[in-house]
Amino acid sequence: MKRRGLASRLPAILKDPLMLMAIAVVAVGMFAAFSPLPGLRIFTDALRSATGGQAAVFALAAIGLNIHFGYTGLLNFGHVGFLLVGAYGTAATVSTFGGSLWLGILIGMGLSVVLALIMGGTAVRLRADYLAIVTIAVAEILRFLARSRAATDVTGGVFGLQGFADAFYDINPIPRGIYALGWLQFTERRLWPIVAGWGLVVLVSIVVWLLMRSPWGRVLRAVREDEDAARALGKNAFGYKLQSLMLGGVIGGLAGSLWAIHLQAVTPDQFLPIQTFFVYAVLILGGPGTVAGPVVGSVIFWFVVAGFDSFLRAAAFAGYIPDFLGATEAVGAARFVLVGAGLMALMIFRPQGLLGNKREMQIVAS
Repeated sequence: MKRRGLASRLPAILKDPLMLMAIAVVAVGMFAAFSPLPGLRIFTDALRSATGGQAAVFALAAIGLNIHFGYTGLLNFGHVGFLLVGAYGTAATVSTFGGSLWLGILIGMGLSVVLALIMGGTAVRLRADYLAIVTIAVAEILRFLARSRAATDVTGGVFGLQGFADAFYDINPIPRGIYALGWLQFTERRLWPIVAGWGLVVLVSIVVWLLMRSPWGRVLRAVREDEDAARALGKNAFGYKLQSLMLGGVIGGLAGSLWAIHLQAVTPDQFLPIQTFFVYAVLILGGPGTVAGPVVGSVIFWFVVAGFDSFLRAAAFAGYIPDFLGATEAVGAARFVLVGAGLMALMIFRPQGLLGNKREMQIVAS
């Protein structure tokens, strides 16, 4: 029998998520070992970003979006609006009204429910493309409202709100010191939000896993696959869509609260529409309709973005590329060009994402 060469097996290799991850790890390891650039520093910068608080925030946001898009088939392009109301609900409760941080988190989640009801009551019956337009418009309206002069007394206007998460750091159970995790080192103050963030991601992932295995989750999938058939079986498709929008919105609002606590600040321009694109990139990379997909997608997304950012800066400093390519603006543009090219390659070779099911992705797309 004639043996198959590597070229003939390449498409199958590129469709295997474990093989792709193994190739990525080997490539990064070889680069760190043999590159004339400070490869270990580039690797640790990428690893720090991939396991940090921001990655946890986007994993949590992607879990909420996964309920909308992956499990229910709702094309929500304004998911950043839920992060905005969660963050500002938390920050304004403490900074503006003098309430407790924990009450602020609950208020942020409550505002997310209100926003979901507004979006859902007006747009969830619309076709997918119209729903996308309405949701992105609502998110932008909220952002401009937060930065408006009329809302300055509550939101801080264009300057936002700062220094409202002291209560979170006051309950830090980690003893003072420097903690080494492999190549990474953290103080107890930097480690605490990371531990709390990823712990929250794990807890919410377990809740979503249980919900999607329940009759309620199966109805969501039925609505996604064939809404008319679900209605014919007596299911209130509108009600289930609205419930999905509310649950995913609450998780998105919780992600916004976590983001505000992690940064100790909120400003309106944190919540640009591009943040929704990042959440979609995380979800598509990991795999829509899967429990672990948003978590894996967030880790890989921020590892690649931060690693490429650090690589360009180090290459410019060492003189391997022109200095202008290492400038802040150029690095920011170039790394997202890489992300876009990577997503295009993923859509060609594995459109369902690293952990997704191809059949489910085809259902969502339809």
